[in-house]
Amino acid sequence: MATSSLEISLDEKEADLRSCIAGYGSLIVAYSGGVDSTFLAAVSHDVLGQNSLAVTSRSPSVAPEELEAAADLAQTLGWRHLIVDTNEINDPKYLANDARRCFFCKTELYTHLEKVSAEYSITKVANGANVDDMGDYRPGMEAAKNFEVVSPLVQSGMTKKDIRQLSLKMDLPTWDKPAQPCLSSRIPYGTSVSIDALTKIGKAERGLRDLGFDVVRVRHYGEVGRVEIPLDDFERFELLRGDAESAVLGAGYEIMELDPKGFKSGGLNATLGLLGTKMG
Repeated sequence: MATSSLEISLDEKEADLRSCIAGYGSLIVAYSGGVDSTFLAAVSHDVLGQNSLAVTSRSPSVAPEELEAAADLAQTLGWRHLIVDTNEINDPKYLANDARRCFFCKTELYTHLEKVSAEYSITKVANGANVDDMGDYRPGMEAAKNFEVVSPLVQSGMTKKDIRQLSLKMDLPTWDKPAQPCLSSRIPYGTSVSIDALTKIGKAERGLRDLGFDVVRVRHYGEVGRVEIPLDDFERFELLRGDAESAVLGAGYEIMELDPKGFKSGGLNATLGLLGTKMG
């Protein structure tokens, strides 16, 4: 059977990625359990074996079930895996929740990974950024540059679609996993981050996922939990509205709202222009 140019292109990207990782000699992967970092950790383990270390952050801004799933998968696949406690929640600049929140969070993470790198004598630290990420406002990439963190998926030209296809080829269970950014991303810029808010968000979203809404965000507006789901799920949501409301109110909110515009990834970033932030 003839190989299409797309398949050749994907094969070439994969070969470039493996060559890039091999060139590091040893590598720490900032591993969250999402599609991108799981794929990168898997390839790094394939290429470098015990010279690869996946490191996951434990903090209030990470849903407990996400941390558990990441740790379980790393153990199942036989990776070297380490969990580090990060303390961005103690940084007033992070809690202020301005447009550079992610910069302060990633600075905290990379400070820890730099120490792990020195302790384990590992050459490089890598993140799971891909080519598609380059078009959004991502101050965390500035932090990565400050710490000389590498982005091998970007270097090899990998898009999210590429990563999902190759993850499926490698039988990674995350190949079709919905994006799951940190819980702080549900809090509008300018509203302070707090452990109470993060706990409410995490519990409400878990309750809605338990009802079968895999793609869901609960945006935090004080006592109001505003639910975002894809428009295609609206009809089923109405059938389950009572259960959904119980999940959101049971998490600590007084009011549940359904956003009529539906789910949009990075939806709160649209407010950055109003805050006078330059979108890079």
